[in-house]
Amino acid sequence: MTLEPAANHTVSRRRVISGAAAVVGAVAAGSLITAPAAHAYDWTRTLRNGDSGDDVRELQIRVAGWAADSASRTYVAVDGQFGPATESAVRRFQSAYGLTVNGVAGAEMHTQLNWLESSDGSTRHFAFSEFHSKDGSGFSGGKVGASTVKENVRRLMYKLEAVRRKGGNNPCIINSGFRSVSHNASVGGTSNSQHLYGIAADIAIANRSVSQVISYCQTSGFSGIIRYSTHTHPDSRIEYPYGAQSWWWDI
Repeated sequence: MTLEPAANHTVSRRRVISGAAAVVGAVAAGSLITAPAAHAYDWTRTLRNGDSGDDVRELQIRVAGWAADSASRTYVAVDGQFGPATESAVRRFQSAYGLTVNGVAGAEMHTQLNWLESSDGSTRHFAFSEFHSKDGSGFSGGKVGASTVKENVRRLMYKLEAVRRKGGNNPCIINSGFRSVSHNASVGGTSNSQHLYGIAADIAIANRSVSQVISYCQTSGFSGIIRYSTHTHPDSRIEYPYGAQSWWWDI
């Protein structure tokens, strides 16, 4: 068993980095889910199939990139209900990180999950600034508020952590993340581009081909995947009430 060293996080208590609540942006039981803004999470119990609650929802966000073993139009619903799909994603996560594979999220897995988290609520290998609109507007000026965009980007980061690991831990380059309405128009984006909500990115992985990156995205719960000559566009359109409500793999 190989447990990667934990970062300097205190996992015995919650340290709230941002005071305001942010909209997670998923639909569960027909309503929007809300969750605290990014923080070092306090895992207070072992989580297993049949459990429910906000901690299960946070677990689902963090293992969402491990949705399938092979190319599959499926994703881990962030609904706070620990069911078979969540258990399978937990098992894949555990296998990928050299943990005990039992489908149960206990202390060993909690440590690994928080190792992936940075102190500002971003993830270990991605910074919020990488996803800022390239016109200097940060997370503002899109089709949803800046706090919603930031939370959506946080969720996207965890999926991209999975893609990065599947790509041999080679650097994952963010060519485009969130776009303001004005920036999206200036680059010729569609009027309902998923970039406008912070649920999409254009990525490339060092030493990996576009086809390889697409294959990683096909197992990582992305409902939108578009092939370009030099990069790949993954997005989570079907999970959000404002996203395009259908699968679209243009690969």
